[in-house]
Amino acid sequence: MQIYLIPVTPFQQNCSLIVCKTTRDAAVVDPGGDIERILETIKQADAQVTQILLTHGHLDHAAGAPELAAALGDVPIIGPHIDDQFWLDSLDEQSKRFGFGHAHAFHPTRWLDETDTVQIGNHQINVIHCPGHTPGHVVFYSATQKIAWVGDVIFQNSIGRTDFPRGNHDDLISSIQNKLFPLGDDVQFVPGHGATSTFGTERTHNPHLKITKKYS
Repeated sequence: MQIYLIPVTPFQQNCSLIVCKTTRDAAVVDPGGDIERILETIKQADAQVTQILLTHGHLDHAAGAPELAAALGDVPIIGPHIDDQFWLDSLDEQSKRFGFGHAHAFHPTRWLDETDTVQIGNHQINVIHCPGHTPGHVVFYSATQKIAWVGDVIFQNSIGRTDFPRGNHDDLISSIQNKLFPLGDDVQFVPGHGATSTFGTERTHNPHLKITKKYS
């Protein structure tokens, strides 16, 4: 598996291009904007994008998905969980509020739920529903590669905001403690913003979390 990080939008959101080395099939995670930059990375990687994956419905993660899907021959948009439909429905309003230009409301090709999987070439990616930052937030996890795309659930030395509509701090902490950390201390994660880290590092050093149990 090859992973390319592409910072997009004024919020420098970590869009990811995930490529299967064997088949060159690929997925783009959270294309919030800067579509030309994403397309150039796809070209340089010699990748064949078969799907777009969304962790949640916030503007900087989802707004560019319809334009990118069209540019790639109408590939499917997969995710997030249906509980984030209200966020995707409000993309026009979000774009006006944050000055992102113009974004259109849309529905994905397929909503995701706990225990669903997506396939990227030879790689199976597990879906974990992790509400808190938004109610329909999902995380994408490769057990074989020990890497997770966590959107805005957890960051290096921080956690996701919960002061947005239908955000819930207790749900966020539960998602991190009960769903992500048990995946293992050695699992690396790509956050929606900032540097990558591991669950073990954040379990022991993140000032917003108080977890002492070690996960193998």
